[in-house]
Amino acid sequence: MRFRPVFLLLLAASSLWAFAVEENPPTLAIGAAAPDFALPATDGKTYHLSDFAASKVLVIVFTCNHCPTAQLYEGRIKRIAADYATRGVALVAIQPNDPKSVRLDEMGYTDLSDSFAEMKIRAAHSHFKFPYLYDGETQSTARKYGPTATPHVFVFDRERKLRYEGRVDSSSREPLAKKHDARDAIEAVLADKPVTGAKTPTFGCSIKWASKEASRAAEMKEIEREPVKVDLVDADGLKALRKNAAGKVLLVDFWATWCGPCVQEFPEFQTMYRMYRHRPFELVTVSTNYPDEKKGVLAALERQHASSKNLLFGTTDNYGLMAAFDPEWNAGVPFTVLIRPDGTVAYKHQGPIDPIQIRRLILANLPDDDYIGIRAHWSEQKP
Repeated sequence: MRFRPVFLLLLAASSLWAFAVEENPPTLAIGAAAPDFALPATDGKTYHLSDFAASKVLVIVFTCNHCPTAQLYEGRIKRIAADYATRGVALVAIQPNDPKSVRLDEMGYTDLSDSFAEMKIRAAHSHFKFPYLYDGETQSTARKYGPTATPHVFVFDRERKLRYEGRVDSSSREPLAKKHDARDAIEAVLADKPVTGAKTPTFGCSIKWASKEASRAAEMKEIEREPVKVDLVDADGLKALRKNAAGKVLLVDFWATWCGPCVQEFPEFQTMYRMYRHRPFELVTVSTNYPDEKKGVLAALERQHASSKNLLFGTTDNYGLMAAFDPEWNAGVPFTVLIRPDGTVAYKHQGPIDPIQIRRLILANLPDDDYIGIRAHWSEQKP
């Protein structure tokens, strides 16, 4: 029995080693053969490695929806695919992340997470002209290739031997990119020349392996423990709310407990709050119930774990309170307003919302406070 502590120590060390292996599978070595795959794509097809046998060069890019670095490279990846399509080069994008492992606080720069359904939305919205494959279910292909971040490029020659792996170019800010490593590698392989710098480091979001699902679950438990409260608001308070003097992008959701569409879409607002709240963004929900219905309103908010700022009409003069916020508001809920930091209205809608449209508008109006270029990326796209 004296050896039991040593045995337990070895067992723990073995478990940690296995966890590390799962988290960081080795990256495919230069000269290695391209591993086969059979993955569904956003275009409804299932693709295999053999589907690209006729191409002189095969470029596989591991990328995703939610990562801001991947978003900034999206246009460059599209141009590589277009520029080389007539030269015998096939480009395939693979989404390696387990969508259940993406935390909400990791989605502060995106409209979508990494589920297969959301990949289809992104591919259509961004007009992808190349196959966009989903590996998030098993991550078996990602484990064979070993991408370290998104995006991560692998360039294979005609014999499907790996000739280059690493970054797209030398900077996520395109004007600062002085070296165009992936393009240089493609040119070298097409010319049957050695690739200079066959391996480069990648920079971007880490791969969300399935083992990170526990982190997402822990995040949700923390959210459920956050305090929920509701405060009464009068006409002056609503006028101040409309002015938006906080210097943030402000999303206001007017709702009521008796309004079916309001209750149905309420979780979407809370998801947006949890996604963007670490950026210059604020969500305020305003219940149009009467003040003596506060107990029922609070109970509804608690069921939704609504830890955002929540207000309740503080008088029975509903029409006066609505006019105080917006004289043009025609007395219906749900009513949603997105206000820029300068107080101008970016969006106003009476009726159910399209949450993805709202997310894109939020991203297009959030300042580039900590990731230069993201606002421009979203401003250039249609909501």
